[in-house]
Formats: sequence, C-alpha cells, structure tokens
Amino acid sequence: MSTLEIKGLTVSVDTEDGPKEILRGVDLTVKSGETHAIMGPNGSGKSTLAYSIAGHPKYTVTGGTVTLDGEDVLAMKVDERARAGLFLAMQYPVEVPGVTVSNFLRTAKTAIDGEAPKLRTWVKDVKEAMGNLRMDPVFAERNVNEGFSGGEKKRHEILQMELLKPKVAVLDETDSGLDVDALKIVSEGVNRAKDASDLGVLLITHYTRILRYIKPDFVHVFVDGKIVEEGGPELADRLEDEGYDRYLAAAPAAGVEA
Repeated sequence: MSTLEIKGLTVSVDTEDGPKEILRGVDLTVKSGETHAIMGPNGSGKSTLAYSIAGHPKYTVTGGTVTLDGEDVLAMKVDERARAGLFLAMQYPVEVPGVTVSNFLRTAKTAIDGEAPKLRTWVKDVKEAMGNLRMDPVFAERNVNEGFSGGEKKRHEILQMELLKPKVAVLDETDSGLDVDALKIVSEGVNRAKDASDLGVLLITHYTRILRYIKPDFVHVFVDGKIVEEGGPELADRLEDEGYDRYLAAAPAAGVEA
C-alpha cells in the first residue's frame, strides 16, 4: 500500500511582474488502488499541481509538503521522484529527436529498477503492451513522439506507465485531443495498469467523458488554485450538468493562469 500525501501545498511562478501565487493551499491524499479526478475550468491551476508534484523547475513551492510513503518528495530531484514511484503523463508530450521509443523505454526501465530488464522478457512485455494499445510495432523504432499524432503521443505515455509500473500516476489531461476510439484505448490502458499493480491515479481533466471509462472513487473540484468541493462519482455527473459557473462566481476575480 502506497500513499501520496499533499498538505497545504502553495506554489508560485515567476512572471514579469514578480512571483505569482498559483496554488493556494492544496490538501489531497491518494492511496494505492484509488482513482482521484481533479476537475476544474481552464486556468484553475490543475496542471501546476501536476508539474509541482513531478518537480518542474518553473514552479516554486512556497509552502506545504508532498510525501510518498512518508518520504519527502519535494527534497527529491526529478529522477529520484520517478524512481520512488511517481509518474507524470504530460498534457503535451515533448519530442525527443535521435532517441528511439525502444531505447527510451528500456533506458527508463533500467534507471527506475536499478538494473536492465532481461531482454527476452522485456521484448515480450513491450510487444504485448503495444498490442493492447493498438500501436504498430514500427513505433518502437521511431524517435520519441517525433511526427506522432496527438493520440499516438498519449498512447505512448500510457505505454510508459504500463511498463514502468509506478506507485502513483498523475495524468495531466490525458484525454485532451483524443477522439472517441483513442480515448477508449487510452482509458483501457489506465485500467489495465490499475488492475495489474494496484496503481494510485490522480486524473486531471476538464471534462467528464474520460470518467465514463475510468471510474473515479473521488472527485475534487479545483478552482483558483485550491480544492473547493469534494465528493464521489456523482459530483462529476453534477458538473457535467451544471458546469463550473457557481464556483467561478464565488472565486476572486483575478484567478490563476496555469
């Protein structure tokens, strides 16, 4: 059983006018086997939360704590966070020219496990995972995300997650830019990973459509850099019907940007 615990997290980002506070005191606990959906309008700070957990240098943690199984995540370098069991599926996966998918995956697996996977078993696992995600085997020899469509990039993110087997996965708007078929395939991959390893999932999204395939245990409404309401799956249904207007009306006019 693993636990990601966030307490009183405040985060700022540098702007031309000086530091701007984005997260304003976030409290959240994600345990193994749980799926937490973070929902909110554009500019509410959801992606800032994701990147702050992962250790993006753009964001400065000004208060609060983040721990994984009692270990101080904020004291870890980015690679140490990955080895500890954190995974981030990015909203906009970057291209890595000159590095093939196969080399990238095996190098990442070796770095996280501390030893190279046995080649025969590894090749079998990669082929099986790619097949489940409807990825042509030729993708293994293409450069990471180079020339990939939006859907292919997102499938590659889930491929990494399935093979690296993290304790907690943060999925930052993995559903953005996906058509219905790709959304189902990506969602199936997340559900497979959960079933195989009791993965804890923090799913960040604007929309409820992905929650039809990945069923949340908890739903958190994120507005103006903090959680303003929490509930079960029924809260997502209400958000689909009502939107975020009533939360935005109560939020400060300035809002946040990331």
